[in-house]
Amino acid sequence: MDWGLKNRLSKIISPKDNRGVMLAVDHGYFLGPTDGLQTPRTTIRPLLPYADSLMLTRGVLRTSVNPDVNIPIVLRVSGGTSIVGEDLSNESLVTSVEEAIRLNASCLALSIFVGSKHEHKTLVNLSKLVDLGEKYGIPILTVTAVGKEMNRDSRYLGLACRIAAEIGAHIVKTYYCQNFEEVVEGCPVPVIIAGGKKLPRELEALQLAYNALRDGAAGVDMGRNIWQSDWPIAMIKAVQAIVHKNADAKEAYGIFLEEEENDKSSHKERQKVVRTTVNHSVPFD
Repeated sequence: MDWGLKNRLSKIISPKDNRGVMLAVDHGYFLGPTDGLQTPRTTIRPLLPYADSLMLTRGVLRTSVNPDVNIPIVLRVSGGTSIVGEDLSNESLVTSVEEAIRLNASCLALSIFVGSKHEHKTLVNLSKLVDLGEKYGIPILTVTAVGKEMNRDSRYLGLACRIAAEIGAHIVKTYYCQNFEEVVEGCPVPVIIAGGKKLPRELEALQLAYNALRDGAAGVDMGRNIWQSDWPIAMIKAVQAIVHKNADAKEAYGIFLEEEENDKSSHKERQKVVRTTVNHSVPFD
């Protein structure tokens, strides 16, 4: 592994503790303006200080992230399908490596669909991207996407993760499952977990993150369970505590509740300032 690739990889997974917090905001590439991400800039800006890296598409990067922000970019480069289309697994590479270099990406991300109709195509996509990543010194993150007909069990996810690593992925993103430690043991590259759909309670998402780290994950790539929370800043701080401060789920939830109260107090103060300003404004004649 060349110096440049190692350097970029260290920005995604910190060499200090071999862990990372990735903020996922790439959902619009197939879901469109989903809840909580209708205006990407508004969602992303307050969360950036608490994420180690940011996963998104080139369109949202250019339009919604200030170029003076110093955060490593995990650039999604696969796509070409939508939630209303016939088959989400029929993805192609839609962003070139040259474009990624222009955007100063630290990592490139694509999805594979093991066991799907388009399994072969997505695995060949990965192979081609790994070749280019090795050529230019950019690590590749592979997402083990799961179709509706697939079981998210350790046997299937272990298969998908191992195949991704065998082809040359440098990081694999997958789902947490029972016997997750078997998935990690069978994958010779770091495994990070996807947050998945918004869970009913923040504590459940924090327990998911804690369990995954306990069972060997190198970090989390969480989106909806952060920015679809009523208190997203409190939530990402709690996730950060699990990943980098070894907090358990209950300790992290305590952090969430404390930060939630702080956010509520700040909101009340802002409203008070606004009301005071309005009350002291000079009326029009």
